[in-house]
Amino acid sequence: MIRSIQRIGGLILVATLTGCSTISGWFSLDDEEVNQPAELVTFTETARVKRLWSTGVGDGQGDGYYRLTPAMSGDNIIAVSNDGELLVVNADTGKKVYERELDYQVSGGVGVGAGMLLLGTSEGRVVALRESNGEELWRQTLRGEVLSAPQTDGKVVVVQTYDGRAQALDAKTGSLLWSYDSNVPVLTIRGTSTPVLRDGRAYIGFANGRVIAFDATDGDIDWELRVAIAQGRSEIERMVDVDGAIAIVGNELYAASYQGYVVAADLRTGRKLWQQEVSTVSGVSQGFGNVYVSDQDGTVSAYLRNGQGLRWAQTDLSYRAPTKPVTVGAYLVFSDFDGVLHVLSQVDGSFAAREKLGDPARADILSDGNRFFVYTDKGKLQAFEVSSKD
Repeated sequence: MIRSIQRIGGLILVATLTGCSTISGWFSLDDEEVNQPAELVTFTETARVKRLWSTGVGDGQGDGYYRLTPAMSGDNIIAVSNDGELLVVNADTGKKVYERELDYQVSGGVGVGAGMLLLGTSEGRVVALRESNGEELWRQTLRGEVLSAPQTDGKVVVVQTYDGRAQALDAKTGSLLWSYDSNVPVLTIRGTSTPVLRDGRAYIGFANGRVIAFDATDGDIDWELRVAIAQGRSEIERMVDVDGAIAIVGNELYAASYQGYVVAADLRTGRKLWQQEVSTVSGVSQGFGNVYVSDQDGTVSAYLRNGQGLRWAQTDLSYRAPTKPVTVGAYLVFSDFDGVLHVLSQVDGSFAAREKLGDPARADILSDGNRFFVYTDKGKLQAFEVSSKD
């Protein structure tokens, strides 16, 4: 099996090839109309963004188009770089708690839970560290590159590898408990959905447009949800990856796909409650009774959680590649391809503030009350606070 990588429209696409085949003839950028990013509009700021602290973490995301999202645990923020620098800092002050130089490159991380930090590598290793000091507890080698953070509930560790395999390990020993192989399309977007563990179940989105609920202990499938159906003649047209974050609120699950839909489903049965057409690779978030999505065309939308449709849409960021919107107090925060941080009102989607980060940040933003934490592609971990100017 050969994996071929190509960039198009701001996405990293990967094809599974056989023999001497290539994907060079599947599409042509020369004939494609190039969508230019929108110029930033001027507005009167109604919110204030204050930078609290900043620190460096190795080479950041590295050159492999990784999304190494930090994690928050108690009073600490944990971040890791592709070249293996693990840094734990106090969330209030940015002061270093401890750091470790790892002997491997990291491609998936950071998962945190049950006193453990969980990392994944491009060689398919899952590594568990003691959260208090970074001491290695165990490591397990699996098949397939780990591109999202392994997750644990203290009993099992669940991980998805880039070859479409979901696997569960014993949280204490790292031994393999079960494995599930999904049907991976010929052409996929580089990335995988991060598993979500809740009440003995693991919820995982796959590149074939499905979300599956597994019994976390034995891997039995409780239900499957089809978020998107592959359509069209070309492999590009048929891409329906569920790569971004899944959100769970009460007994409802929210997920979204590339060239598909954002859907709400009953968490217990997988029954679809509603859907709206979108195309995203960054996933969903929720707040103020809304579900938020950044579309591939740059539109940031708020859909009513009760299924009554669109509440508002911010269309002034066309083709600026906004990241997943994250709720911070009364606001919605995300960045774009140019390293610009945008703050919107959750009420109506209007611009409230703007801040220049210095370089892009494709990792998901973390939020805690009115504070939020951004980890840029080049390794700057920064803390901000947002407040009203009123």
